[in-house]
Amino acid sequence: MKLLLALAALVALSAGSAIPLVPGDNSDYVEGESRYIWMPDGDGVPHLVDLQEPVDEALLNSRNGANNQYWLFTRQNPGKIIVHGNANTIWNSNYNANRQLKVVVHGWNSNGNSGINPLITSAFLAVVDANVIVVDWRALANSNNATATNGVPGVGQFLGNFLVRLINTAGGNWNNVHLVGFSLGAHIVGSAGRTAGGRPVRVTGLDPACPLWSGNGNALNANAGVYVECIHTDGGLLGIHSAIGNADFYPNGGNNPQPGCWISTCSHSRSYELFASSVRTNHMVGRQCGNWNKAVNNQCSGGQFCHANLQMGNSNLNKRGNGMFGLSTGNSWPF
Repeated sequence: MKLLLALAALVALSAGSAIPLVPGDNSDYVEGESRYIWMPDGDGVPHLVDLQEPVDEALLNSRNGANNQYWLFTRQNPGKIIVHGNANTIWNSNYNANRQLKVVVHGWNSNGNSGINPLITSAFLAVVDANVIVVDWRALANSNNATATNGVPGVGQFLGNFLVRLINTAGGNWNNVHLVGFSLGAHIVGSAGRTAGGRPVRVTGLDPACPLWSGNGNALNANAGVYVECIHTDGGLLGIHSAIGNADFYPNGGNNPQPGCWISTCSHSRSYELFASSVRTNHMVGRQCGNWNKAVNNQCSGGQFCHANLQMGNSNLNKRGNGMFGLSTGNSWPF
């Protein structure tokens, strides 16, 4: 009997430390047990990540939220850098306090030019004359995943303080502020929203990162804003599967594979593609789910609830809702 238990433990240890060989394939990943996982960079290219890699404390101390860059995009200009604490950079930009303020934050191994940013920025500017600020936190995002993860709270705090300073200096209204973050960026906007006292009227988390975030008190939660929404597309692998916002959407069950995807990294990135499409078209309608199991099995009817249906995504600042919502999408743009 003891021999069988020892063999079982050895098999479990070997499975947990096994290196997945197919790029982007996380089908054998087990949360809390597996050591390795494939994660996409800003161009969607899979990179093998060692979740037990030590945090680079020296880099974390030298590259933090103070290195954030803030790029302002409006319909009048292709991008102006606003420097935290430098009011002249605000006056020399096209920031307009009367417009909505949209903030977009990328994930790991990415930068302000990565695909998520022009996709969502152009979608916002196509439907509303807004200030769109892209947060480039590449100085820390391009370190190993454990180091980037440990730096997320600080990056978010600097972003929150930047937004407070921006509105106090140049004007604006928290009821016009919408924060959007993908993967690690979702936890960054959570930290930023809480730093700003939960005043942003809307916060959207796009497949909030899961590895190293289980039980993490710094994760995105409903205290980040007046209305917090999450779109889950790779739940249990690269993305958190549990409901963590006011409203949580589970397109196609919220897990891998999403329609048209064959690897987990594609399903993870699908969250920001769905969101960008929803901003432009507002055609994705979630049906409320009776419980989480129905949500992840895409068995939500919505019929028995007072607020049975809720649009997923879009740019509406007055949007409100509570609960879990399921829906089906297509396999290619506009889904």
